[in-house]
Amino acid sequence: MQRIFHTPEGVRDIYNEECSQKHHLEQEIHQVFDSYGYSEIETPTFEFFEVFSREVGTVPSRNLYKFFDREGNTLVLRPDFTPSVSRACATYFNPDQEVVTLSYTGQAFINSSSYQGRLKETTQMGVERIGDNSPEADAELLAMTVECLLRSGLKEFQVSVGQVDYYKSLLTEADLDEDAEERLRSLISQKNYFGVEDLTDEQNMKPELAKAFQSLPHLFGSYDVLEKARNLTSNIKAIEAVERLEEIYEILKIYGYEKYISFDFGMVSKIQYYTGIIFQAYTYGTGEPLVKGGRYNDLLKHFGKPAASIGFVIMVDSLLTVLCRQKIHVESTPAPVVITYNNSTRKNAIIEAQKLRRQGTSVALRREKEDC
Repeated sequence: MQRIFHTPEGVRDIYNEECSQKHHLEQEIHQVFDSYGYSEIETPTFEFFEVFSREVGTVPSRNLYKFFDREGNTLVLRPDFTPSVSRACATYFNPDQEVVTLSYTGQAFINSSSYQGRLKETTQMGVERIGDNSPEADAELLAMTVECLLRSGLKEFQVSVGQVDYYKSLLTEADLDEDAEERLRSLISQKNYFGVEDLTDEQNMKPELAKAFQSLPHLFGSYDVLEKARNLTSNIKAIEAVERLEEIYEILKIYGYEKYISFDFGMVSKIQYYTGIIFQAYTYGTGEPLVKGGRYNDLLKHFGKPAASIGFVIMVDSLLTVLCRQKIHVESTPAPVVITYNNSTRKNAIIEAQKLRRQGTSVALRREKEDC
Protein backbone atom coordinates (compact mmCIF):
# COMPACT_ATOMS: atom_id res chain seq x y z
CA MET A 1 0.00 0.00 0.00
CA GLN A 2 3.00 2.32 0.31
CA ARG A 3 2.92 3.05 -3.39
CA ILE A 4 -0.25 5.12 -3.08
CA PHE A 5 1.91 7.84 -1.52
CA HIS A 6 4.18 8.00 -4.58
CA THR A 7 3.59 8.88 -8.22
CA PRO A 8 4.22 6.27 -10.93
CA GLU A 9 7.55 6.45 -12.75
CA GLY A 10 7.71 9.26 -15.28
CA VAL A 11 5.18 11.63 -13.65
CA ARG A 12 5.50 14.07 -10.78
CA ASP A 13 3.63 16.48 -8.53
CA ILE A 14 4.19 20.21 -9.00
CA TYR A 15 3.27 22.43 -6.07
CA ASN A 16 3.89 25.66 -4.16
CA GLU A 17 6.19 28.21 -5.84
CA GLU A 18 7.15 25.96 -8.76
CA CYS A 19 3.49 25.49 -9.68
CA SER A 20 2.91 29.23 -9.43
CA GLN A 21 5.96 29.94 -11.60
CA LYS A 22 4.80 27.45 -14.20
CA HIS A 23 1.38 29.08 -14.45
CA HIS A 24 2.99 32.52 -14.79
CA LEU A 25 5.26 31.21 -17.57
CA GLU A 26 2.26 29.78 -19.38
CA GLN A 27 0.50 33.15 -19.15
CA GLU A 28 3.51 34.93 -20.66
CA ILE A 29 3.66 32.50 -23.59
CA HIS A 30 -0.09 32.68 -24.09
CA GLN A 31 0.13 36.46 -24.41
CA VAL A 32 2.49 35.98 -27.36
CA PHE A 33 0.00 33.61 -29.01
CA ASP A 34 -2.76 36.17 -28.44
CA SER A 35 -0.69 39.01 -29.86
CA TYR A 36 -0.41 37.12 -33.16
CA GLY A 37 -4.17 36.49 -33.33
CA TYR A 38 -4.22 32.75 -32.58
CA SER A 39 -7.48 31.41 -31.13
CA GLU A 40 -7.50 28.82 -28.37
CA ILE A 41 -8.61 25.23 -28.88
CA GLU A 42 -8.96 22.31 -26.48
CA THR A 43 -8.85 18.74 -27.76
CA PRO A 44 -9.58 15.55 -25.75
CA THR A 45 -6.88 14.00 -23.59
CA PHE A 46 -7.58 10.67 -25.32
CA GLU A 47 -8.55 9.93 -28.91
CA PHE A 48 -9.16 6.97 -31.21
CA PHE A 49 -5.96 5.11 -32.02
CA GLU A 50 -6.32 5.97 -35.72
CA VAL A 51 -5.61 9.64 -35.00
CA PHE A 52 -2.05 8.67 -34.03
CA SER A 53 -1.58 5.54 -36.15
CA ARG A 54 1.54 4.63 -38.10
CA GLU A 55 -0.01 6.10 -41.26
CA VAL A 56 -0.11 9.51 -39.59
CA GLY A 57 3.61 9.26 -38.83
CA THR A 58 3.64 10.37 -35.20
CA VAL A 59 4.89 8.56 -32.06
CA PRO A 60 5.58 4.80 -32.50
CA SER A 61 2.75 2.55 -31.30
CA ARG A 62 4.91 0.98 -28.59
CA ASN A 63 5.28 4.41 -26.95
CA LEU A 64 1.54 5.10 -26.77
CA TYR A 65 -0.64 4.61 -23.70
CA LYS A 66 -3.43 2.43 -25.14
CA PHE A 67 -6.69 1.23 -23.59
CA PHE A 68 -10.22 0.25 -24.66
CA ASP A 69 -13.67 1.78 -24.31
CA ARG A 70 -16.84 -0.24 -23.64
CA GLU A 71 -17.40 -0.84 -27.34
CA GLY A 72 -13.92 -2.31 -27.76
CA ASN A 73 -12.45 0.68 -29.63
CA THR A 74 -8.74 1.25 -29.06
CA LEU A 75 -8.09 4.64 -27.48
CA VAL A 76 -4.79 6.36 -26.71
CA LEU A 77 -3.70 9.15 -24.41
CA ARG A 78 -2.66 12.09 -26.58
CA PRO A 79 1.13 11.89 -27.31
CA ASP A 80 1.19 14.82 -29.73
CA PHE A 81 -1.16 17.77 -30.19
CA THR A 82 -0.67 18.29 -33.93
CA PRO A 83 -2.74 15.29 -35.14
CA SER A 84 -5.47 16.13 -32.60
CA VAL A 85 -5.68 19.76 -33.70
CA SER A 86 -5.56 18.69 -37.36
CA ARG A 87 -8.48 16.31 -36.79
CA ALA A 88 -10.47 19.06 -35.09
CA CYS A 89 -9.63 21.54 -37.84
CA ALA A 90 -10.79 19.12 -40.53
CA THR A 91 -14.04 18.65 -38.59
CA TYR A 92 -14.97 22.23 -37.72
CA PHE A 93 -13.10 24.57 -40.10
CA ASN A 94 -12.52 25.13 -43.80
CA PRO A 95 -8.79 25.81 -44.24
CA ASP A 96 -9.20 25.64 -48.01
CA GLN A 97 -11.27 28.85 -47.78
CA GLU A 98 -9.48 30.78 -45.03
CA VAL A 99 -6.37 30.42 -42.89
CA VAL A 100 -7.01 28.82 -39.50
CA THR A 101 -4.73 29.83 -36.60
CA LEU A 102 -5.08 27.88 -33.36
CA SER A 103 -3.20 27.70 -30.05
CA TYR A 104 -3.34 25.10 -27.30
CA THR A 105 -2.14 24.22 -23.81
CA GLY A 106 -2.35 20.79 -22.24
CA GLN A 107 -0.78 17.51 -21.23
CA ALA A 108 0.83 15.00 -23.59
CA PHE A 109 1.73 11.41 -22.72
CA ILE A 110 4.54 9.29 -24.15
CA ASN A 111 5.45 5.92 -22.63
CA SER A 112 9.19 6.33 -23.17
CA SER A 113 11.87 4.02 -21.76
CA SER A 114 12.62 4.70 -18.12
CA TYR A 115 16.39 4.82 -18.64
CA GLN A 116 16.02 7.99 -20.72
CA GLY A 117 15.07 9.93 -17.59
CA ARG A 118 12.29 11.81 -19.38
CA LEU A 119 8.88 12.65 -18.01
CA LYS A 120 6.08 10.58 -19.49
CA GLU A 121 3.53 13.33 -18.89
CA THR A 122 4.51 16.81 -20.05
CA THR A 123 2.83 20.18 -20.40
CA GLN A 124 2.92 21.47 -23.95
CA MET A 125 1.93 24.80 -25.47
CA GLY A 126 1.89 25.43 -29.17
CA VAL A 127 0.27 26.83 -32.27
CA GLU A 128 -0.86 25.51 -35.64
CA ARG A 129 -1.32 27.64 -38.77
CA ILE A 130 -3.47 25.70 -41.22
CA GLY A 131 -4.27 26.57 -44.83
CA ASP A 132 -1.18 28.71 -45.47
CA ASN A 133 1.77 27.47 -47.55
CA SER A 134 3.59 30.80 -47.73
CA PRO A 135 7.15 31.53 -46.61
CA GLU A 136 5.63 34.36 -44.58
CA ALA A 137 3.81 31.71 -42.50
CA ASP A 138 7.09 29.86 -41.91
CA ALA A 139 8.81 33.08 -40.86
CA GLU A 140 5.91 34.05 -38.58
CA LEU A 141 6.16 30.84 -36.58
CA LEU A 142 9.92 31.18 -36.27
CA ALA A 143 9.41 34.76 -35.07
CA MET A 144 6.79 33.58 -32.56
CA THR A 145 9.24 30.94 -31.30
CA VAL A 146 11.86 33.63 -30.69
CA GLU A 147 9.35 35.91 -28.97
CA CYS A 148 8.07 33.14 -26.68
CA LEU A 149 11.60 32.34 -25.51
CA LEU A 150 12.46 36.00 -25.03
CA ARG A 151 9.20 36.52 -23.12
CA SER A 152 10.09 33.60 -20.84
CA GLY A 153 13.27 35.40 -19.84
CA LEU A 154 15.82 33.50 -21.91
CA LYS A 155 18.54 35.62 -23.47
CA GLU A 156 20.90 33.07 -25.00
CA PHE A 157 19.31 30.52 -27.32
CA GLN A 158 19.33 29.44 -30.94
CA VAL A 159 16.59 28.29 -33.28
CA SER A 160 18.04 25.71 -35.63
CA VAL A 161 16.18 25.37 -38.96
CA GLY A 162 16.33 22.36 -41.26
CA GLN A 163 14.70 21.47 -44.57
CA VAL A 164 13.01 18.07 -44.93
CA ASP A 165 12.31 18.64 -48.64
CA TYR A 166 16.04 19.03 -49.32
CA TYR A 167 16.78 15.66 -47.76
CA LYS A 168 13.73 13.93 -49.29
CA SER A 169 14.63 15.21 -52.77
CA LEU A 170 18.05 13.61 -52.49
CA LEU A 171 16.47 10.46 -51.06
CA THR A 172 14.10 10.16 -54.04
CA GLU A 173 17.06 10.52 -56.37
CA ALA A 174 18.98 7.81 -54.47
CA ASP A 175 16.08 5.30 -54.73
CA LEU A 176 17.04 3.37 -51.58
CA ASP A 177 15.05 0.52 -50.03
CA GLU A 178 13.17 1.16 -46.77
CA ASP A 179 15.86 -0.36 -44.55
CA ALA A 180 18.66 1.66 -46.14
CA GLU A 181 16.54 4.84 -45.89
CA GLU A 182 16.02 4.32 -42.15
CA ARG A 183 19.71 3.61 -41.57
CA LEU A 184 20.69 6.72 -43.52
CA ARG A 185 18.22 8.90 -41.64
CA SER A 186 19.50 7.62 -38.31
CA LEU A 187 23.17 8.13 -39.24
CA ILE A 188 22.57 11.67 -40.50
CA SER A 189 20.54 12.67 -37.42
CA GLN A 190 23.36 11.31 -35.23
CA LYS A 191 25.83 13.30 -37.34
CA ASN A 192 27.76 10.09 -37.94
CA TYR A 193 29.90 11.15 -40.92
CA PHE A 194 31.80 7.86 -41.22
CA GLY A 195 28.61 5.81 -41.03
CA VAL A 196 27.04 7.87 -43.83
CA GLU A 197 30.17 7.45 -45.94
CA ASP A 198 30.12 3.68 -45.48
CA LEU A 199 26.45 3.48 -46.42
CA THR A 200 26.80 5.60 -49.56
CA ASP A 201 29.77 3.47 -50.66
CA GLU A 202 27.76 0.34 -49.99
CA GLN A 203 24.86 1.64 -52.13
CA ASN A 204 27.14 2.62 -55.07
CA MET A 205 25.63 6.10 -55.31
CA LYS A 206 26.58 8.63 -57.95
CA PRO A 207 29.53 10.73 -56.74
CA GLU A 208 27.54 13.98 -56.54
CA LEU A 209 24.72 12.33 -54.57
CA ALA A 210 27.11 10.49 -52.26
CA LYS A 211 28.98 13.72 -51.54
CA ALA A 212 25.72 15.51 -50.75
CA PHE A 213 24.64 12.86 -48.22
CA GLN A 214 28.12 12.71 -46.71
CA SER A 215 28.07 16.49 -46.24
CA LEU A 216 24.70 16.66 -44.45
CA PRO A 217 25.98 15.77 -40.93
CA HIS A 218 28.36 18.75 -41.11
CA LEU A 219 26.09 21.12 -42.98
CA PHE A 220 25.03 23.42 -40.16
CA GLY A 221 25.76 26.97 -39.08
CA SER A 222 24.91 30.52 -40.14
CA TYR A 223 23.38 31.86 -43.34
CA ASP A 224 26.50 30.89 -45.33
CA VAL A 225 25.48 27.23 -45.02
CA LEU A 226 22.66 27.83 -47.52
CA GLU A 227 25.11 28.57 -50.31
CA LYS A 228 27.06 25.41 -49.50
CA ALA A 229 23.86 23.34 -49.63
CA ARG A 230 22.94 24.87 -52.99
CA ASN A 231 26.35 23.99 -54.45
CA LEU A 232 26.18 20.35 -53.35
CA THR A 233 23.47 19.31 -55.79
CA SER A 234 21.87 19.97 -59.15
CA ASN A 235 18.57 18.47 -57.91
CA ILE A 236 15.93 21.08 -58.79
CA LYS A 237 13.64 20.35 -55.83
CA ALA A 238 16.56 20.44 -53.41
CA ILE A 239 17.64 23.82 -54.78
CA GLU A 240 14.07 25.10 -54.45
CA ALA A 241 14.14 24.02 -50.80
CA VAL A 242 17.28 26.12 -50.26
CA GLU A 243 15.68 29.10 -51.99
CA ARG A 244 12.71 28.77 -49.64
CA LEU A 245 15.04 29.04 -46.65
CA GLU A 246 16.71 32.09 -48.16
CA GLU A 247 13.35 33.83 -48.52
CA ILE A 248 12.33 32.92 -44.96
CA TYR A 249 15.58 34.36 -43.66
CA GLU A 250 14.98 37.64 -45.50
CA ILE A 251 11.53 37.90 -43.89
CA LEU A 252 12.99 37.20 -40.44
CA LYS A 253 15.35 40.12 -40.97
CA ILE A 254 12.26 42.33 -41.14
CA TYR A 255 11.20 40.98 -37.74
CA GLY A 256 14.72 41.64 -36.48
CA TYR A 257 15.19 38.08 -35.23
CA GLU A 258 17.72 36.74 -37.74
CA LYS A 259 20.49 36.63 -35.10
CA TYR A 260 18.66 33.83 -33.31
CA ILE A 261 18.46 31.66 -36.45
CA SER A 262 20.91 29.01 -37.64
CA PHE A 263 20.55 26.25 -40.24
CA ASP A 264 21.07 22.49 -40.00
CA PHE A 265 20.58 20.29 -43.06
CA GLY A 266 21.38 17.24 -40.94
CA MET A 267 18.19 17.76 -38.92
CA VAL A 268 16.08 14.77 -39.96
CA SER A 269 13.09 14.25 -37.66
CA LYS A 270 11.75 10.84 -36.65
CA ILE A 271 8.25 12.25 -37.06
CA GLN A 272 7.22 11.25 -40.55
CA TYR A 273 4.50 13.83 -41.21
CA TYR A 274 6.93 16.76 -41.55
CA THR A 275 7.47 18.38 -44.95
CA GLY A 276 9.36 21.59 -45.76
CA ILE A 277 11.08 23.39 -42.91
CA ILE A 278 11.58 21.85 -39.48
CA PHE A 279 13.09 23.64 -36.51
CA GLN A 280 14.21 23.19 -32.91
CA ALA A 281 15.22 25.72 -30.28
CA TYR A 282 18.11 25.09 -27.89
CA THR A 283 19.87 26.79 -25.02
CA TYR A 284 22.59 25.75 -22.60
CA GLY A 285 21.66 23.67 -19.57
CA THR A 286 19.81 20.96 -21.49
CA GLY A 287 20.51 18.66 -24.42
CA GLU A 288 16.85 18.45 -25.37
CA PRO A 289 15.07 21.00 -27.59
CA LEU A 290 12.80 23.46 -25.81
CA VAL A 291 10.73 24.01 -28.97
CA LYS A 292 10.04 21.64 -31.85
CA GLY A 293 8.15 22.52 -34.99
CA GLY A 294 7.81 22.28 -38.72
CA ARG A 295 5.62 22.18 -41.80
CA TYR A 296 3.26 19.24 -42.35
CA ASN A 297 1.47 19.84 -45.64
CA ASP A 298 0.21 16.25 -46.05
CA LEU A 299 -1.12 15.50 -42.56
CA LEU A 300 -4.66 16.81 -43.02
CA LYS A 301 -5.16 14.46 -45.98
CA HIS A 302 -5.44 11.72 -43.36
CA PHE A 303 -8.50 13.51 -41.96
CA GLY A 304 -10.13 14.12 -45.34
CA LYS A 305 -9.40 17.80 -45.77
CA PRO A 306 -5.96 18.50 -47.33
CA ALA A 307 -4.36 21.78 -46.27
CA ALA A 308 -0.82 23.13 -46.06
CA SER A 309 0.06 23.59 -42.40
CA ILE A 310 2.84 24.51 -39.99
CA GLY A 311 3.12 24.54 -36.20
CA PHE A 312 5.37 24.31 -33.18
CA VAL A 313 5.24 23.06 -29.60
CA ILE A 314 6.96 24.45 -26.50
CA MET A 315 8.02 21.94 -23.84
CA VAL A 316 6.93 24.01 -20.82
CA ASP A 317 8.43 21.77 -18.12
CA SER A 318 11.83 21.73 -19.83
CA LEU A 319 11.72 25.50 -20.32
CA LEU A 320 10.98 26.08 -16.63
CA THR A 321 13.86 23.76 -15.65
CA VAL A 322 16.27 25.61 -17.91
CA LEU A 323 15.24 28.99 -16.51
CA CYS A 324 15.98 27.67 -13.03
CA ARG A 325 19.38 26.29 -14.07
CA GLN A 326 20.32 29.58 -15.70
CA LYS A 327 19.17 31.40 -12.55
CA ILE A 328 16.64 33.46 -14.50
CA HIS A 329 13.91 34.79 -12.26
CA VAL A 330 10.39 33.59 -13.03
CA GLU A 331 7.52 35.49 -11.45
CA SER A 332 5.21 33.67 -9.06
CA THR A 333 2.02 34.63 -7.25
CA PRO A 334 2.76 36.81 -4.18
CA ALA A 335 2.10 35.19 -0.81
CA PRO A 336 -1.34 36.06 0.55
CA VAL A 337 -1.98 38.43 3.43
CA VAL A 338 -2.68 36.28 6.49
CA ILE A 339 -5.32 37.39 8.98
CA THR A 340 -5.62 35.37 12.17
CA TYR A 341 -8.70 35.32 14.36
CA ASN A 342 -10.30 33.75 17.40
CA ASN A 343 -13.88 33.51 18.55
CA SER A 344 -14.00 37.15 19.61
CA THR A 345 -12.31 38.58 16.50
CA ARG A 346 -13.87 36.28 13.87
CA LYS A 347 -16.49 38.74 12.62
CA ASN A 348 -14.08 41.61 12.15
CA ALA A 349 -11.50 39.31 10.52
CA ILE A 350 -13.99 38.07 7.92
CA ILE A 351 -15.21 41.62 7.18
CA GLU A 352 -11.64 42.86 6.75
CA ALA A 353 -10.70 39.86 4.58
CA GLN A 354 -13.66 40.42 2.28
CA LYS A 355 -12.85 44.12 2.01
CA LEU A 356 -9.26 43.38 0.95
CA ARG A 357 -10.35 40.66 -1.49
CA ARG A 358 -12.70 43.07 -3.25
CA GLN A 359 -9.69 45.36 -3.67
CA GLY A 360 -7.79 42.55 -5.40
CA THR A 361 -5.66 41.41 -2.47
CA SER A 362 -5.18 37.70 -1.78
CA VAL A 363 -6.15 36.99 1.83
CA ALA A 364 -5.90 33.79 3.85
CA LEU A 365 -7.90 33.48 7.07
CA ARG A 366 -6.24 31.40 9.80
CA ARG A 367 -7.82 30.50 13.11
CA GLU A 368 -5.47 30.98 16.05
CA LYS A 369 -4.40 27.73 17.71
CA GLU A 370 -5.92 27.22 21.09
CA ASP A 371 -3.69 26.36 24.02
CA CYS A 372 -4.12 22.83 25.28
